[in-house]
Amino acid sequence: MPFAQLKDVRIHYDLAGPADAPVLVFSNSLGETLSMWDPQTQVFQRQYRVLRYDTRGHGQSSVTPGPYTIEQLARDVLALLDELHIDRVYFCGLSMGGQTGMSLALNAANRFHKLVLCNTAAKIGSPEIWNPRIEAVRKGGMKSISSGVMERWFSAEYRAKSPDVVASTKLTFEGANHEGYVANCAAIRDFDARETISAIRIPTLVIAGTHDVATTPAEGHYLADHIASARYVELNAAHLSNIENRDRFNTELSTFLLS
Repeated sequence: MPFAQLKDVRIHYDLAGPADAPVLVFSNSLGETLSMWDPQTQVFQRQYRVLRYDTRGHGQSSVTPGPYTIEQLARDVLALLDELHIDRVYFCGLSMGGQTGMSLALNAANRFHKLVLCNTAAKIGSPEIWNPRIEAVRKGGMKSISSGVMERWFSAEYRAKSPDVVASTKLTFEGANHEGYVANCAAIRDFDARETISAIRIPTLVIAGTHDVATTPAEGHYLADHIASARYVELNAAHLSNIENRDRFNTELSTFLLS
């Protein structure tokens, strides 16, 4: 997979699908990589040119000094599109990737056809949640929090039914660069779009998970209620709904993109 050398960061990305097809961008969650979108890429690359990338500080993208901001991560997306000579795209982001999408929709709406916000919120958590997590990772590394994260990411039913998928996801999480993770934790901690998301005018789909305790259905409803004409869909899943309920996720995403 190729790399794009941007102004102050090297971004690892994957671009697959017909060269003349519309571009669909997928943005990963905190602690994951572009591989989290494998269940979508194999389906959507038939009709779209699918662009996945490792967010700054994640995967094979470079780990620059933190803390980061969501606005900074959004600028990385625009710089990557410019580097690849791509004008307008469809954008789908989950959790941190969803907040990146909100920032893009608020500051560069002309670059996007439609927006999909998955398992995310205008404000995720509080400093009382994020600061202890940052300290825990600094002291004990990624493994010190990985079991608790998997319990939030996947429902108990799915963890029992698909232990191999959960184990693979956990391995990726534990292999994340802890400095990059901490820098991105700060970006989420400091982002608050509750007073501004009503300015989003791009057609938007909000996907929530019934069992998601990290970004609850109530927070998904908040987004859908405050973004003009947004559509709300709730899946039988926890936080990583694109993996846990991949078929329904793909169906809802496809229907929205084609509508």
